[in-house]
Amino acid sequence: MKQERNFPKAFVTEKAEAAIKRGHPWVYDAEVTNMDELDATTIANGALVDVLSSKHRYLGTGFLSRSSKIRIRILADNANETFGESFWQRRVRYALDMRRTVMQEDYACCRLIFGEADGLPGLTVDRYEDLLSTEVLSYGTEQVKDIIYRALVEELRRDGVTVRGIFERNEALLREKEGLPLEKGWYHGDFVSIPDSPKVEICENGIRYTVDIENGQKTGFFLDQKYNRLAVSRLARGMKVLDCFTHTGSFALNAAKGGATHVTAVDVSQLAVDTAAENARINGLSDRMDFVCADVFELLPKLEQEHADYNFIILDPPAFTKSRKTTDNAKRGYKEINYRAMKMLPRGGYLATCSCSHFMPNELFRKMLLEAARDAGVTLRLIEERRAAPDHPVAMAIPETDYLKFYLLQIV
Repeated sequence: MKQERNFPKAFVTEKAEAAIKRGHPWVYDAEVTNMDELDATTIANGALVDVLSSKHRYLGTGFLSRSSKIRIRILADNANETFGESFWQRRVRYALDMRRTVMQEDYACCRLIFGEADGLPGLTVDRYEDLLSTEVLSYGTEQVKDIIYRALVEELRRDGVTVRGIFERNEALLREKEGLPLEKGWYHGDFVSIPDSPKVEICENGIRYTVDIENGQKTGFFLDQKYNRLAVSRLARGMKVLDCFTHTGSFALNAAKGGATHVTAVDVSQLAVDTAAENARINGLSDRMDFVCADVFELLPKLEQEHADYNFIILDPPAFTKSRKTTDNAKRGYKEINYRAMKMLPRGGYLATCSCSHFMPNELFRKMLLEAARDAGVTLRLIEERRAAPDHPVAMAIPETDYLKFYLLQIV
């Protein structure tokens, strides 16, 4: 029989019980029926609590978040677990063991920890050679991050890597919902130093980039599209390519390296365009590329009117929706750019298109593509349907971890 512990107890609804049994680790505020033992106001934010069914059946233990709609983030369903230092060390080791296996030669630049998918709620850790870039979105995880960071440094030392520094990108507004401040900067710990520069050069798919983990998007670079960029590279030989929302030029550079005759890279940010151009220069690809600072929504209709002759278009927009309330607006945005691209492409042309929002489910994204094709008067042939690289694992019971949709299509 499992030994009962001295954690506060949270009783939950049958709906929450069913979700937990399916493997989903979140309990929402409305699903907590009452707190046994202690009045809810006396339980510290980030405290560990046992979750029980209405029939007093133990379901799991997790972090309490007093201010978030996600009231409890379940960590484990072992009623004997003490959640000491060894627990966090094991979680880190399991996460890194998986990356060592699935990333292999790409292990030097990959996502080491992907939140709930690795049993470390609200935590993101990306590795860029000897620098780590992190984000913490859970109050409970914030309280144990010192243990986790130390475990990461020690695990990487096993791989012969001395971590030069850990940079925290705690700027997401979700932190405020957890009762956490917005901040960014180098992490100070006695087991890691403070580097002079937040920049590091990485190599992905044979292409070199300078990554600025202090000022770059998210944690510095979009690692999730690594193998999708490689798929574009394989398809691009002999093509004239238009890469929309290029950011630092990663899809465009892969297309050029793959043998495209010419690549035009477009972004609304002049800084992004300048960075992409510099990345082209350091990789010796500038002679087959040009860079345009423009709003894609305005540029695509203009190019269509000018009868631009691209035969491969790449659409990698930012997330158009970060909540269910704006999904319809996001669908219209996705449809507009995909419709325009389909109208521009000739018969036999290729389209790479994606969405990085989990609020735009795959079924809705596919429906949008078919509607755009109907309105454009074309038929689509599916070449490949892809997801994020395996260092961003999908926990099958947690649909929120399955966020990236990527399609390679032919216009027929």
